[in-house]
Amino acid sequence: MLAAQGFAASPDFYSVTDFGAKGDGKTDDTAAFQKAMDAAAKAGGGVVQAPHGNYFFAGHLSVPVAVTLKGMWESVPAHNGIRDAGLPKPTDDGTTFLVTEGAGKEDGPAFITLNHNSTLKGVVIYYPDQNPAEEPKPYPYAIAMRGKNPAVIAVELLNPYNGIDASQNERHLIRDVHGQPLRRGIFVDFIYDIGRIENVHFNPWWSMKPKLFEWQQKNGEAFIFGKSDWQYVYNTFCFGYNVGYKFIKTKSGDCNGNFLGIGADDCFTALEVEQCSPIGLLISNGEFVSFHGPDPTMVRVSTNNAGSVRFVNSAFWGPCNQIAKIAGKGTVGFSDCTFVHWDSKKEGRHALQVESGSVIVRGCEFQENKPQVSLGKAVKRAVITGNMVRGTVRVENQSGGNVIVNDNAGDKTESVTK
Repeated sequence: MLAAQGFAASPDFYSVTDFGAKGDGKTDDTAAFQKAMDAAAKAGGGVVQAPHGNYFFAGHLSVPVAVTLKGMWESVPAHNGIRDAGLPKPTDDGTTFLVTEGAGKEDGPAFITLNHNSTLKGVVIYYPDQNPAEEPKPYPYAIAMRGKNPAVIAVELLNPYNGIDASQNERHLIRDVHGQPLRRGIFVDFIYDIGRIENVHFNPWWSMKPKLFEWQQKNGEAFIFGKSDWQYVYNTFCFGYNVGYKFIKTKSGDCNGNFLGIGADDCFTALEVEQCSPIGLLISNGEFVSFHGPDPTMVRVSTNNAGSVRFVNSAFWGPCNQIAKIAGKGTVGFSDCTFVHWDSKKEGRHALQVESGSVIVRGCEFQENKPQVSLGKAVKRAVITGNMVRGTVRVENQSGGNVIVNDNAGDKTESVTK
């Protein structure tokens, strides 16, 4: 049957339809899928194909060692605009998984669990019982990644409550994933060998109806990082969350890593560091925008943080209250960054508000004629040099620590107030 469905005929390829899967959107295909994957695993591994269809699942799946579960998509599909007539719905094209198990609770098993050297590719995961006009129902994670080298490639997470639990594994790969996870997008923790997240974009393609989207903006977290030893994150984006990128300390530890080309738009807080590793977070070529919420702020670093956070060649804009609020005992650095908007209510707020710890601001451009940096009494060290500003350089220094402010270019003479 594989050749008739357009798949290559090979001993290493299996079709779920040969094991009884119907793909009619009504018949529970859980057992048929698991039988197909178990057969591939028994043979030493292989590719289990799910051809075009709407596969209904009342239960959950475990992808065995060395098995790939593959739909028809070679590149991640998109169903943005599905509210509009004439555009394809997730149930009209491709390979779509309709997930129903676990409604009303988060602590059940993930819909799909990946194991050692197993892969999920080319499918749409859709929760048909979620109402796009209401606050979302809790569900367990859509995908859990375990073992060594699990991979999620070219998958659309159209509307899961929780997206991917990428914890308790080694060398996970998450690539070309789009969608609208509602509560949590990707959670990373307990990683002691490098994980990779590439080309992941979370946008409100499924629903921007007021009740649901307001809930998402108040509660949603797109990317959460606990313990990960040198995480690599490249070309990722999120829109419309409470927190875009969140770094926390768990029982396993905290995060260090390389974050290149990441973005967060219309998040109440674009990036929040509760705690990170002393080795640090290297954030380059980022774009961060905040303009809604009770206190729109691009960067927050909490009093618990003792690690190093560095922003390089990044841009910050949107009518926010301030660019950054910084506390803790660690070091936060901004180098060659562009600050476009802040103090939207004209209250005299500084772009960068540093309560404690150490800060480096070098080679940055402040594009508004407003106060740039305030240093609180508990600031230990600060270097603010080589920046360009509109108007007068305005650095408020209440610190008793070692502070260097020089060689900054404004329209008028530099001003440092104590």
